[in-house]
Amino acid sequence: MTAPTAQQQPDFPVIGIVGVGLIGGSIALAIRQRGAGQHVIGIGRSAERLAEACRRGVIDEGETDLAAAARRCDLLIFCTPVDRIVAGVREAARACGKPTVITDAGSTKGAICRELATGLPDAVTFVGSHPLAGSEQSGFEHASAGLFDKRVCVVTPTLNTPATAVTRVAKFWNELGATVLEMSPEAHDRALAETSHLPHLVAAALAATLLPANRELAATGFRDTTRIASGDADLWTAIFLGNRDPVLASLARFEGEIAAFRQALQQNDAAGLKKLLETAKISRDAIGTA
Repeated sequence: MTAPTAQQQPDFPVIGIVGVGLIGGSIALAIRQRGAGQHVIGIGRSAERLAEACRRGVIDEGETDLAAAARRCDLLIFCTPVDRIVAGVREAARACGKPTVITDAGSTKGAICRELATGLPDAVTFVGSHPLAGSEQSGFEHASAGLFDKRVCVVTPTLNTPATAVTRVAKFWNELGATVLEMSPEAHDRALAETSHLPHLVAAALAATLLPANRELAATGFRDTTRIASGDADLWTAIFLGNRDPVLASLARFEGEIAAFRQALQQNDAAGLKKLLETAKISRDAIGTA
């Protein structure tokens, strides 16, 4: 990796990425392509996988010892499943040998940010993040340096988070091509329950209804609607349980819509069905295709 000039000195020279999968690998590639860091350490449990990530040019170095890597990093980014982030951050924070900022890429924020708002060493600051990018695929083999281009990244400080750290983390995501929005952890979780977590739950439920005999008839519509159901089951179990109450609230609203469709069908109500479909079309069309 070519080091930036003095005028281009990155804010975080040494960056550690915990969990070099699709998201972690894409962050690493974007850092290297855009000069957002001088040295990227991939941190994980498999030395073999980390060696392969090095061979492919995803990271500069692999390390299976989280504490050893944390001592060297200016920025640590946790891209592990959400139920492992708090323990991992605390373990890394105890080992940090210099002022260090820690962030994450988790899809839930409330519990994580509450747990990490206090109890970290004075030299360590945690700032919650969630880049709204990814796919049903996994592994650094599918990583892309352009994954965050023109995508939203939500940064979720608490009342205790230093403004300077929030600014630095936001700048980092900007350098990777993302547009940064700042929200409270609770507002983030309510919104993502509706825009990400409920859609995955619905796609999974829909995929589960498909009879094996009809699989060869599942064409574009079914495949597009259920694509995200191919996501990792362990990862999504942790997300659903980590954001349980907002997901349940969104699910209740969805059940209300399903009940309206059911009623219109039962009553052979063409006008009612058309109105429901038109309302849905207006809502979907307002999102756009980006």
